[in-house]
Amino acid sequence: MTDGQNTARHTALITGASRGLGRALAEALAADGWRLIVTARGAADLTAVAAGLGPDTIAIAGDVADDWHREALVDAADRIGGLDLLVNNASVLGATPLPRLEDYPLEQLEKAFRVNTIAPLALSQELLPGLRKRRGAILNITSDAAVEAYDTWGGYGATKAALEQLSAVLAAEEPDISVWWVDPGEMRTGMLQDAMPGEDLSATPPPADVVPALLGLLAGRPASGRYRAADLRPAPARSAETGS
Repeated sequence: MTDGQNTARHTALITGASRGLGRALAEALAADGWRLIVTARGAADLTAVAAGLGPDTIAIAGDVADDWHREALVDAADRIGGLDLLVNNASVLGATPLPRLEDYPLEQLEKAFRVNTIAPLALSQELLPGLRKRRGAILNITSDAAVEAYDTWGGYGATKAALEQLSAVLAAEEPDISVWWVDPGEMRTGMLQDAMPGEDLSATPPPADVVPALLGLLAGRPASGRYRAADLRPAPARSAETGS
């Protein structure tokens, strides 16, 4: 999906694109010639990021948990002829400081499920017809908290575990598209700092370090499934002379 001469025709929708991994991936795909639809809740931050992504970028601020906002994203994708890639990256941590399950505020847990689990499925449902036509892909960003039992991470981990199961079933039901759910590993992000207040994260790798693995996933187009970014091969460097 990212090789050489065809990249200019590729279009991606990236949620949570104003910071962290979403921003880093958007910048890399824009540099590779992709047209982008980017979204995030913070309008000012999103506008600033979109300004650096090129004139073909469409920025639509809003919360993916809101029906009307998802409709606006789907309309934008339809207007430009459909998508090759949907990246469900937007997430919320849930209640903070991270509580034990016995104390978890259920309203906060419901909100986390709406953003982290239901919204990715809702967007996928709306965009599946176009993705099938273009034999596109869905990339769902997950976490090791989905498969490991970490103290106080039960709420967030449950939302990502549910997203992983939805991804697995979607992959089984949709043979004409690729469905990948990727654990990026620990990254130096605002979300991680919120989860670990007071911790020194200076030695934690930035989100940009994960992007080559995701580009390798797009270039290699492996079978649908769960992947760890640490196990993925980066995309091969393109020759400046040949453009491939």
